[in-house]
Amino acid sequence: MQETIFEEGYWKNIIDTMMEGLMIVDTQGRILSVNQALEEITGYCREELIGQSCEILKCDTCFGAKIPPGQCDLFTKGLVRRCKCVMVRKDGRPLHVLKNAVVLKDHAGRVVGGVETLTDLSEVVAKEKVISRLRRTLSGEDGFHGLLGKSPVMAQLFTLIDSAAQSEAPVVIYGESGTGKELVASAIHRLSPRRKGPFIKVNSVALNENLLESELFGHVKGAFTGADRTRLGRFEAASGGAIFLDEVGDLPLATQAKLLRVLQEKVIEKVGDHKPIPVDVRVITATNKDLHHLMAQGRFREDLYYRIGVIPITLPPLRERREDIPLLVEAFVERTRLKTRKPITGISKEALDVLINYSWPGNVRELLNVIEYAFVLCPEGVILPDHLPAQVLYRREPYPARPRTGARSPSNERQLLMAAIAEAGGKMGEAARLLGISRVTLWKRLKAYDIQVDRVIRG
Repeated sequence: MQETIFEEGYWKNIIDTMMEGLMIVDTQGRILSVNQALEEITGYCREELIGQSCEILKCDTCFGAKIPPGQCDLFTKGLVRRCKCVMVRKDGRPLHVLKNAVVLKDHAGRVVGGVETLTDLSEVVAKEKVISRLRRTLSGEDGFHGLLGKSPVMAQLFTLIDSAAQSEAPVVIYGESGTGKELVASAIHRLSPRRKGPFIKVNSVALNENLLESELFGHVKGAFTGADRTRLGRFEAASGGAIFLDEVGDLPLATQAKLLRVLQEKVIEKVGDHKPIPVDVRVITATNKDLHHLMAQGRFREDLYYRIGVIPITLPPLRERREDIPLLVEAFVERTRLKTRKPITGISKEALDVLINYSWPGNVRELLNVIEYAFVLCPEGVILPDHLPAQVLYRREPYPARPRTGARSPSNERQLLMAAIAEAGGKMGEAARLLGISRVTLWKRLKAYDIQVDRVIRG
């Protein structure tokens, strides 16, 4: 039985089950044998490789250095250990490998060839690129605490964020949907003296209106039906740190009054209780609405506006910083490639030009969605214009971004919402993508205009 194990067929089976690529060459560098793993990682089949010079793989440590086969380190030194090199796959894509090799000798001690093993490092290299990108972002080389951009308007924004972080005053962040308001709030907290304290995020729209006050301020046992125990609110949970109230323009007036008291007196009252509880919390808010317009309509308190807006920060839409688009695209391609493990190496100049010239009503969030969409259509290589969504490729702009001035008439916005619902066939995710807004924002606007999806589809 032991002799059978060493028969030639068994050795072939062992070699073909190896995860590493294996290649045997003669003293002139001609390929004599390869295993299945080497075929898979190079893209060449066995018949295309056997009999060819090893130069077919264009290894940068040999081919790139113009070292003739047979005069490489393998045959001059007798071995190669842990050599990182880059070869070229059959389709032209780079192949990062870790090479180990040793010469083969006959019974008389003469060198008759060499055997090489190649470990595919493509995923490792991809991860290293992402890590490098993150390091550059965190160091401020390409961005600022998760916010990417090198444009002058972004440089001014980074300076303002840094200054705001050193203050204890409330901050209000203005910006269209998808501009990165939450990232700004997080950066302010991380740079502040409160950075060791908690950072509690609250989306005002996502919370049930009837339970909003309980979520924010907590409640005592028996305060309402179902309140079987005393609950800690978000403000108490944020004590010693900061609370981020997103979509603050959508807070009910009753909740606005209680938020005003928190800002003025630094105390809260739990639902069902009148005992004031001191809280030490920095309040950061954000909105994509025109608060002046809401105040004129009686939907936002003027005294609260001046309390939350001590330090206003306005985020630029993507169309006002187009020079940052190549940097953002590169970062999103790297992130999506790592997540999907798809062999996509970048984006073509033609496709990038399309992205630079698009209006981006959905801003950075829409750009990320476009890259993820392109990854679905692009099988490998580079992203081409044909891999981009239709509304981006043909520059269709039936759904302009919501203006910060509140100039759009309600009837016009209602028509835009209904047109998007109709074109998407009632699919909320697709309609939100067409409008360049989130699903939550879409549902909120449908509710505000009393638009019923089924009626829109039926016409």
